[in-house]
Amino acid sequence: MIKNIAIIGSGVMGSGIAQSFAVSGYFVTINDIKEEFLSKAQDRISENLSLLIEEGAMTEQEKQGALSNITYKVDLKEAVRDADFIIEAIPEVIELKLDLYQQLEQIVKEDAIIASNTSTFPISRLMETASFADRMIIAHFFNPGHLVPLVEIVQHNETKPEVVEATLDLIRKIGKSPILLKKEIAGFIANRLQTALMREAFYLLKEGVATAEDIDTAITAGPGFRWAFTGPIEIADFGGLDTWHRVFDNVAPELDQSKQAPIIIRDLVEKGKLGAKSGEGIFTYEESTVSQKINERDRNFIKLGKLKREKEEVL
Repeated sequence: MIKNIAIIGSGVMGSGIAQSFAVSGYFVTINDIKEEFLSKAQDRISENLSLLIEEGAMTEQEKQGALSNITYKVDLKEAVRDADFIIEAIPEVIELKLDLYQQLEQIVKEDAIIASNTSTFPISRLMETASFADRMIIAHFFNPGHLVPLVEIVQHNETKPEVVEATLDLIRKIGKSPILLKKEIAGFIANRLQTALMREAFYLLKEGVATAEDIDTAITAGPGFRWAFTGPIEIADFGGLDTWHRVFDNVAPELDQSKQAPIIIRDLVEKGKLGAKSGEGIFTYEESTVSQKINERDRNFIKLGKLKREKEEVL
């Protein structure tokens, strides 16, 4: 039975994932290389939980219970020693990940399941030098990890079936919606779909079809509104496959076919305009504006999450 969770990496994703487990009653240890990183994670989690209280999704007592379930350790061996399930959420640098797995081989329990939150590396690449592929899995959470339900599960061809089932069961128990990939593919599922959409969005922007604001609104007030409850394949069924047959035949030949990042993105990156993190990208941001927008985003995600849970309870 899985009781103890270890999260390696205390950044935005690691702390969000840790919070999800702690709120669900699991004992969580967060590990990172510096105390200051862990301190920032502790503050971030407390702020996230306070926002849930403000939105009526949690009580103060529940917040304190979740906080008491989390410990913070710089020593990797101490952090993972008793862990039944370990999630690696360190930066997307393959050398760092491979080095970490070499260390884990020497210090984790023999039956501990090891997962990676990677969003880019195939599991076969992650396991090139490690010997625990039979209990290795990718569990890809989406930012913000404590609010977005989706978790993509990718198995190695050596991963034991019981490891896959235990992982799916665990992810469901913390209120997430796991999906299992039947084969390894670059970008998994959600990022492939997201990238395809964003490629076309930036093409429309480059061609001057509409402003950036209106292109975003075309999604948030249109397909994005529907996608919260109805996926693209079911939408095709509802709309009629004969209708979508014609849509694809008429529109697909006109879509952008670029094989690299959009020129707008490449040009802005070269100028150091990286988006919200640098204060300017497609839009211009003030520091207070970014914090306000993230706060507003998270509040809306909390409300949407409550609505979706209520719908599932009715069903």
